[in-house]
Amino acid sequence: MFKFRLAHLGLALAATALVAAAPLAGFAPARAAAQGRENVRAEVAKPVLEAQKLALAGKSREALAKLREADGVAGKSAAETYQIERLRASAAAAAGDNEAAIHAFESVLNSGRLPAADVPKFTQALAGMYYRAKDWPKAITWINRSLKDADTPQMRELLLQSYYLSGNYAAAAKQLQAETAGHGASESQLQMLANIAHKQNDKAAYIATLEKLAANHPKPSYWADLLSRVSTKPGFSDRLALDVARLKLVHGLVSKPADYMEIAQLALLAGNPAEAVHVVEQGYKSGALGNGNNVARHQRLKDLAARDLADSVKNAAATEAELVRNKEADKLAALGFALVSQGNAAHGLALMNQALRMGGLKYPEEARLHLGIAYANAGKKPEALAALKAVQGKDGSADLARYWILQLNRAA
Repeated sequence: MFKFRLAHLGLALAATALVAAAPLAGFAPARAAAQGRENVRAEVAKPVLEAQKLALAGKSREALAKLREADGVAGKSAAETYQIERLRASAAAAAGDNEAAIHAFESVLNSGRLPAADVPKFTQALAGMYYRAKDWPKAITWINRSLKDADTPQMRELLLQSYYLSGNYAAAAKQLQAETAGHGASESQLQMLANIAHKQNDKAAYIATLEKLAANHPKPSYWADLLSRVSTKPGFSDRLALDVARLKLVHGLVSKPADYMEIAQLALLAGNPAEAVHVVEQGYKSGALGNGNNVARHQRLKDLAARDLADSVKNAAATEAELVRNKEADKLAALGFALVSQGNAAHGLALMNQALRMGGLKYPEEARLHLGIAYANAGKKPEALAALKAVQGKDGSADLARYWILQLNRAA
């Protein structure tokens, strides 16, 4: 499962800071009374005005203490209660008193007295506070209300994260699909989709999303996960271990001496000594081979690969004639692949295609996969894509062909 950063909480809480920064601007009970608006009694106005001065001076906790004096006044009108709670909302938010802020924000929003222009700020701030408190049901309720007041990408993202963190994965997936409809998903959105699939134990959806991550954001970690999963998939053929290793090499996932040695040995067993030589050279270049306690083993493998390559080059014509005469299509395809690895792409590709036309292949999908890889190694991308798209095996060959297609399209 992927770790991803829940990045937009700070953006949601910015609304809280915005409200806290301007506590009860313009509050003047005497002037309000003079203009015929609802009166605020002096016994309420005095502690509220003092609390406002404290809040403006950055003394939020002292402001909250002063507001408690106003709370003690009996028989407060709705207007007086609104003025107290609005100032308490900003002071509590600034003081980091989440519980008091939540109560005050709800009181202000439910009063019906908040100016329409201020409603979106307050609903966003309240949603953010419930999110911070990990009260997911109320966070979701207020996020949805805030979206009705002002639909913003930040609050939609917060809704998605709230669904996910509350365990409502179906709702999270639905929200995410709506967010990405008509355009490609971002890396973080794909990560969340993968996590949702993992939580729901939907292996097919997880792999499909992982493939999108590997294709569009080709980090080694995505490819490592993808290749690990395909090689342990039920029905995967051990014959394709070298093909998995080839993709690992492409994506820089090979670093251990034992891995370089194993891949080189697999290439030798597959009749592709030139590839074995390349792998050994890469191991030496990286410093994985030629160092440590097994230098002699590394050298023996290097010498073996070089000898096998020399023998292969020397006997190539005779081997080809014998394989054609005996109609050994699988071995002819392998010889063609080996020739491509040696740098004789034209003749090698011709032999691989001849083997496919010959028929009688024991592993036809593997041969098509190798033809696609050989075309790719020869720099013939259109032919490589065509060959890879034709692979239909259920032994893992079709999966690997698809991954080569992802790699080729990304490299374009």
